[in-house]
Amino acid sequence: MIEGAIRGMVEAIGDPYSTYLTSEEFRSTLQDISGEFEGIGAEIGTVDAARKTVDCTTFGPDCRLVIVAPLEGSPAEKAGLRPGDIIAEVDGSTLDGLSPDEARDKIRGKKGTTVLITIDREGAAPFEVSIVRDVIHQREVITDDYANGSIGYVRLTGFSENGAERFVEAVQAALDSGQTSLIIDVRGNPGGFVTAARTVASTFVKEGPVFWEEDAKGTQTPTNATGKGIATDAAIEVVLLVDRGSASASEIVAGALQDTGRATLIGETTYGKGTVQQWIDLVNDSGGVRLTVFKWLTPDKRWIHKVGIVPDIVVEVPADTPAGVDPVLDRAIEFLTGGSSAPAAWPIAA
Repeated sequence: MIEGAIRGMVEAIGDPYSTYLTSEEFRSTLQDISGEFEGIGAEIGTVDAARKTVDCTTFGPDCRLVIVAPLEGSPAEKAGLRPGDIIAEVDGSTLDGLSPDEARDKIRGKKGTTVLITIDREGAAPFEVSIVRDVIHQREVITDDYANGSIGYVRLTGFSENGAERFVEAVQAALDSGQTSLIIDVRGNPGGFVTAARTVASTFVKEGPVFWEEDAKGTQTPTNATGKGIATDAAIEVVLLVDRGSASASEIVAGALQDTGRATLIGETTYGKGTVQQWIDLVNDSGGVRLTVFKWLTPDKRWIHKVGIVPDIVVEVPADTPAGVDPVLDRAIEFLTGGSSAPAAWPIAA
């Protein structure tokens, strides 16, 4: 009854981003945006009976959970799990009938606890592996290079504090290798912490506001660049890739780089989320409240809520685009090289 009363009160605000969460929901959601969780440390996916990648919603004979890659230094890697290993059972129970999220939650658990996993490895008899869970840092930064190594590529999948630090390190590594053209990819990135967005934007913006906060009374307060940017030199050419899945903190970065002229945006119009939420942990393990506390505006004081940010170069991606074909990335490479380029494959985390 108490949870229902709190939930009803928060929902009465009428803001879709202000919600009440149970203690488990609150903890799980914060883990997702903080870039760390407790588990075995492996990227997972789904395959069919022939071990070919497939999208499926419920596990069964033609939908199986597979290890895409154990994360470096993780319990999964130390236990000897390999890419392609199929997880047949968890703690003696099959995954049949479960959704991927439900299966993931069975594998995750508190640091120090043990999970027993039955592995189906191609060419070997099924075997069991006992793994002690630990705190895992998600891989939020993926790097690559194009045009014979002249263009650096950094993809950011979230906005945790750790992810922002790894992002700065990746940009520094690109600069150290002599790359002066950079592609930053925040497509499909739903956002995270505004402090992380400030760090990422400040990598390229030397000074001045990277965004503004506006409270309920209309008071506007600037959030300025940190002044620690390592790629603020205009000689470093930057392209930012965005799409409809780029939201919140991704849009803070996109707005900052577009308004300051520090990057050329390529792709599709972004999602359009122009508000920031505060996380309030309630006492006695009774859950938490995520409450909208202010609007954010771009450096030019644009409010992009429900509108999104229109890229400088719009590239629509057809729904039937074949796997491995990436017209947005192709256009970015063409823009930076000043000419045509061979189709570029999307770098997939593995």
